[in-house]
Amino acid sequence: MDGAQWHLLTHTLTNDGPNPLGSSLQNELTRQLRLDKDKQHRSFSCKLLRSLKSVFHATQYQGDTALTVPPFFKNARRGAERIWGEETASPQPMVINWPGLTDIEKTELIPTLSTTDDWILLTHPLGAKNKSQPPLKESQRIARAEGKCSRHKGWWREGKDELATHSMTMEVWISTRGRISEATRIALQEALEEDNKKDTPSFAKEDLEERHRSGTEAGLLGIYNFPGSVYATDGSNDKGVMGAGFFKLDEHRGGCCQLGRGGEGNSSNRAELGAACPA
Repeated sequence: MDGAQWHLLTHTLTNDGPNPLGSSLQNELTRQLRLDKDKQHRSFSCKLLRSLKSVFHATQYQGDTALTVPPFFKNARRGAERIWGEETASPQPMVINWPGLTDIEKTELIPTLSTTDDWILLTHPLGAKNKSQPPLKESQRIARAEGKCSRHKGWWREGKDELATHSMTMEVWISTRGRISEATRIALQEALEEDNKKDTPSFAKEDLEERHRSGTEAGLLGIYNFPGSVYATDGSNDKGVMGAGFFKLDEHRGGCCQLGRGGEGNSSNRAELGAACPA
């Protein structure tokens, strides 16, 4: 797995479980390898999961394994089993990856879903011949689309942000008692339909994200806590047109511009240094 996820799990699995870290990781790995063989199971892009999380301000994620659950969920579970986070007496707003649960775990979760209205569920079509079928009686479909919003199989081994190259039909369901605005429904529909090649990296500060980010190469070098200005630049030369791009970490902003003409010199240093000016 990538260093950021390892850094996160050494904290969450050590603090929140009775089993030693090695045993917990082995259990999660065994399950993840089994999920990777399931043609219907997918891990989804962080961008899509953030959109789902925002609908009911979810704090809990249901499904999958500790190797793939995104760090912007404070709690993660599979049915009644805790992956990480606190035990709470009352149900929490949640995002559910339905194919990431076993039949037993779904049965454990359904009583909670039947009596609450602040959950949102993501699944492939459950009916025959790709037709819709409610995952439970008390559910209503709010979006369905074919898009490229899932990760490729085995992405967690290297932490790459490339998304799957093939599209897949997915559906979003909420409680029959749940209410969302039409604008929210349209936003979710568009999120499912997106055709991006890469996921959006996480630079937020929700829940466990800062701990996760501190395990990246930049995090281990202390760049995210540097008190001054930090920016990155890159340049390109396409058909004689030179481009320059930048991202400024402390202000969380970026941009790009055209820089001169390739005939004047096409050294990459020229564009990279030029990008520092708008930064």
